[in-house]
Amino acid sequence: MAGLLDRIKGFLRGPQGKALTEKARGIAADPRNRERARTAVSRLRRKR
Repeated sequence: MAGLLDRIKGFLRGPQGKALTEKARGIAADPRNRERARTAVSRLRRKR
């Protein structure tokens, strides 16, 4: 399992990983997306 995590870390440190990280941060900054995430998490919590 450690090998997989190392590969993921390596990818995120590279140019493609950095671009995807920045894109994800931009999407996460949108208030509509934050509300969607909150409702999805609350739905998942209620099912248990």
